[in-house]
Amino acid sequence: MDLNLTAEERAFQLKVRAWIAENLPPDIAERSRSGKWHTKNDHQCWARILGQRGWHGYGWPKEYGGPGWTPIQKHLFTEECAMAGAPTIIPFGPIMVAPVIMAFGTSEQKARHLPGIMTGDVWWCQGYSEPGSGSDLASLKTRAERRGDSYVVNGQKTWTSYAHDADWIFALVRTSPNAKPQAGISFLLMDMKSSGITVRPIITMDGQHVVNDVFFDDVVVPAENLIGEQDKGWTYAKHLLAHERTFVANVSRAKYELRRLKQIAQATGVWDESRFRDQIALLEVDIVALEMMVLRVLAAEQGNQQALDVTGLLKIAGSEIEQRYTELMLFAGGPSALPLRFESVADPGKGTTEWAGTLASKYFNSRKTTIYGGSNEVQRNIVAQSVLDRPSASTQRSRT
Repeated sequence: MDLNLTAEERAFQLKVRAWIAENLPPDIAERSRSGKWHTKNDHQCWARILGQRGWHGYGWPKEYGGPGWTPIQKHLFTEECAMAGAPTIIPFGPIMVAPVIMAFGTSEQKARHLPGIMTGDVWWCQGYSEPGSGSDLASLKTRAERRGDSYVVNGQKTWTSYAHDADWIFALVRTSPNAKPQAGISFLLMDMKSSGITVRPIITMDGQHVVNDVFFDDVVVPAENLIGEQDKGWTYAKHLLAHERTFVANVSRAKYELRRLKQIAQATGVWDESRFRDQIALLEVDIVALEMMVLRVLAAEQGNQQALDVTGLLKIAGSEIEQRYTELMLFAGGPSALPLRFESVADPGKGTTEWAGTLASKYFNSRKTTIYGGSNEVQRNIVAQSVLDRPSASTQRSRT
């Protein structure tokens, strides 16, 4: 595996970097640099800027209005966005549901939904987890009963990120209650303005409102909003999860936050403590190792080889790294990092300030990363099973 960029890839990287520097609003970049939370307006403003260029769907093929980039180009784009302080692209529309619509949707569904996703004008959320059905998603109970040309949906989804801002939700619903768990699930698109949908906020321990409970009470959904075939939703959900293997690692954001961590440590004086620098060094080594794993996946995809199925490993490593750098930032901030204390910490050589009051909030928020998207305990079981079920080289030779 050659990890060196080609001349064409280096030129692409510089082109993207220059474009971001010219188009990323300075106030949005400053909020990233100071560790503040981005608002919906920040995310949507950046999404619309990217959409005008056809880059909000940066992973899309050209036939659907995307740039048609290679896996390496997509990686370089996300890295340049992160290092410039751009808001994270909210994945539910362009990264999650759009590829499912492209692969399994009707021509009418593609024409209706893909343009609004690309422009950033239409926001989506994901209706997967339920009370009692999180990592064990196949046990979900939200029902969708076919009645003529419609489905009637009843049930509840929880931990639904950005449901209070979303225009549409893609949800897994049970359409055949007597079938085997994975066999009786369908993939349904629902307008969040539909009668019978109620969104109740969940305020998390960091004081933020991102996740929600979503209730469905006799919600009538046109049957034309069904993706693919009824009861085949589990197949489409697996396609969604496997489509962007490297997104779950969030390695580009980790590299950006590592830089911020070093700045905070230098500003507060803990950089002079050798034990603290040791922890930063260990973190940096693990981020580099994570990046190497991501690049291995991308190199396989780029060479039209079988991509390494390491989604579980990427999720485990990426989420634990996020928890580690937010914890180290909290320690570096010291008393100034206490919740709701918006005291500034000098940033040497920058002439600006670091708002230490958000460090505790970011730390609290990162506690969830090892749970959502399939808890890390479940991911470790999946990884172990995939390794143990794979025949060894000696076993394969004995069979030939």
